[in-house]
Amino acid sequence: MFHVERCMKTHNKHITLKDYSVSGETFSLLKDPSLDLLYTHPKPSDEELKAFYPKEGYISHSNQLKTLFDFLYHAVRYFSLRRKVRLVKPFKTKAATLLDIGAGTGYFIRAAKKSGWNVNGIEPNSVAREIANMKEANTVNCEKSLSSLEDASYDVITLWHVLEHLPNIEEDLKTFKRLLKPNGRIIVAVPNFKSFDALYFKSFWAAYDVPRHLWHFSKESIPKIFSKVQMKLEKTYPMRMDAYYVSMLSNKQKTGSIRFLSSLLTGFRSNLKASKSGEYSSLIYVLKNTY
Repeated sequence: MFHVERCMKTHNKHITLKDYSVSGETFSLLKDPSLDLLYTHPKPSDEELKAFYPKEGYISHSNQLKTLFDFLYHAVRYFSLRRKVRLVKPFKTKAATLLDIGAGTGYFIRAAKKSGWNVNGIEPNSVAREIANMKEANTVNCEKSLSSLEDASYDVITLWHVLEHLPNIEEDLKTFKRLLKPNGRIIVAVPNFKSFDALYFKSFWAAYDVPRHLWHFSKESIPKIFSKVQMKLEKTYPMRMDAYYVSMLSNKQKTGSIRFLSSLLTGFRSNLKASKSGEYSSLIYVLKNTY
């Protein structure tokens, strides 16, 4: 596997960032050129990392509608859920099984179950987990339950904007590999640090979100990382709405205001440039198991 932290002396500083959400602390992103991967430094310990998550939780863990961001997020989620269900449909068999890592409050789990999947989810946040299980009883468990799941038991494992949060990514990939059926798929959605909006906002780009985002991926890094566990990139899909939403959050960090029209323009420019380069704000990767 890859061992980025063992090679820090050979890795150059890419950018210095501030945690705008919780602590105000400063972090660096170092670059591993062999993987085209950025990683957050210093990396908090697993215990320290808990303190960097907002007490009210990530918006993906919330059902509240208090701010414009909340309304926008929930509106986009409605359409993205339908798209996610369509995306996993080609891999569905009569008794198909799906595991959603970072299930949040269980919206995708519920949508997948309604479309015929046998579903399970993993969610470390206890409040989000409780809400998810109110939607679909006893389907979402804590991360410790991963070790008790049977080998080769899932057709699809999904991680919707979750991979960048995993502290022990090398061990987690091995676990996901163990749980996947021989011809199964892992579907991953992550931000792309080579997108136009990332280059435009630089240190204010909200999708860096240090130190909660520990890893920062490019189109090149994902297939390289997953090849370490004998998985092959099958397809890549754009997440066009992320360019608009991330631009609003980035403007909020930069100016104190979402600058709605300016954010829409930046999101449009990002998607327009990506239509030629493929460098969308976020990307979905479908990776196939190749034992």
